[in-house]
Amino acid sequence: MEINVIEETKNRIVVEVKDEDATLCNIIRKELWNDEAVKAAAYTVKHPSIKAPHLIVETAGKSAREALLDSMKRIKKDLSAFEKAVAKEF
Repeated sequence: MEINVIEETKNRIVVEVKDEDATLCNIIRKELWNDEAVKAAAYTVKHPSIKAPHLIVETAGKSAREALLDSMKRIKKDLSAFEKAVAKEF
């Protein structure tokens, strides 16, 4: 996976996520909406056969980069808890 910043200002960031599809971007988008500072969270896919969606984040009161990094931390925490629950069951 490769991440390229396409556009960045204090309150907006657009990143290209190479070699991924909409699945990962959808998880990130949904988690971004849990942050009160996030005013817009979306992704675009130019074409289904091109695996390089663009993730778009707009914020107020917090940098877009910080909001994106914070969402990654929360996703990682959730996945860790899920992994422990699955391991306990099996």
